[in-house]
Amino acid sequence: MDERRFNIRVYGLLIDEGKILVTDEFRLGIYMTKFPGGGLKYGEGTIDCLKREFMEELHTEVNILSHYYTTDFFVASTLLPFESQVINVYYLADCGKPFSFKTTDKKFDFPEIADGAQCFRWMEIRELKEEDFTFPIDKKMVTRLIKDFEKSN
Repeated sequence: MDERRFNIRVYGLLIDEGKILVTDEFRLGIYMTKFPGGGLKYGEGTIDCLKREFMEELHTEVNILSHYYTTDFFVASTLLPFESQVINVYYLADCGKPFSFKTTDKKFDFPEIADGAQCFRWMEIRELKEEDFTFPIDKKMVTRLIKDFEKSN
């Protein structure tokens, strides 16, 4: 029996006035910067997952505007204790203004360094760089976001 698994992650791209919301986290002993969202649970659809994740992380309801991107290349997880392939699903999202969640201007602006520490900040889309993000699929998203942002402006 093949013990390898899929690790499906669902993320929301919340864009406001040329900026995108990112999350800085400390989990599993590493600092990471990524987009808001997280792991799909068994029995859950991707949209329900994203709504749950936004409620858990940002304490806010999110509206899904459209599907943006699903991973189209192989990425093995480096964080799990078993072999798995990571598949990310990204949606353009909106949660209405005024925003009810707290943000910061400083990277890794946690009250304390503990597993699960998390903070949110806005980044200018045109200033994003691949090296700002931790994971390979998010790095690809940066290139795509900048390209699409430049086309629309």
